[in-house]
Amino acid sequence: MLADMIAYFADPENWWGAQGIPVRVGEHLWYSFIAVALAALLAFPAGVYVGHTGRGQTFIVTVANSLRAIPSLGLMTLLVLLMGLGLLPPVLALVTLAIPPLLAGVYSGMRSVDRAVVDAAWAMGMARHQVIGVELRNGLPGMIAGLRGASLQVIATAMIAAYVNLGGIGRYIFDGLALYDYGRVLVGAVLVTGLALAVDGALAVVGRLAQPGAKKSSVSRSRRR
Repeated sequence: MLADMIAYFADPENWWGAQGIPVRVGEHLWYSFIAVALAALLAFPAGVYVGHTGRGQTFIVTVANSLRAIPSLGLMTLLVLLMGLGLLPPVLALVTLAIPPLLAGVYSGMRSVDRAVVDAAWAMGMARHQVIGVELRNGLPGMIAGLRGASLQVIATAMIAAYVNLGGIGRYIFDGLALYDYGRVLVGAVLVTGLALAVDGALAVVGRLAQPGAKKSSVSRSRRR
């Protein structure tokens, strides 16, 4: 199986054309991006409202736990039966997977901001939207942590798009299982693992740069050097 996987990666023909590895990885990233972006449109306003006002915490936790309990493949199958084949059913299934970590990241990020900072913003006469801006800036690391969690879960689960004859890395898994070609299955596993690690590493760097004072400390280090 390992030898088959290495031979697949070593064959130049597998890196070109509409079914080449770069195209499949690009499709996988596109599906994941659409799902995370749609989930952010829903989760971000709700998380900001709860994080700023402190209201609706029980409701948010209940919704997040309920969405986590929904099996993505089962939901996608139900949506396919109701809506037919296409990109929408798997994307909607992935959206339900991405909302809980995004919601938790925005809410917990804003609630983790030092209350003294928020009180100082109010005392300076800032308007409500300006205070929310202060909370967002200081809570950004927590929000990026939520984005990391959502991205990892979506990338790992976006394989289900191939179940309804779409593209992405999942094609290697489903086609390999259909043909009893377990070397190809391993190709898909390696690709999705590498993609998840790369995205997580990039977001980890972004999260570190978003830490309050990170830019200032970087400038200080460069000056000392």
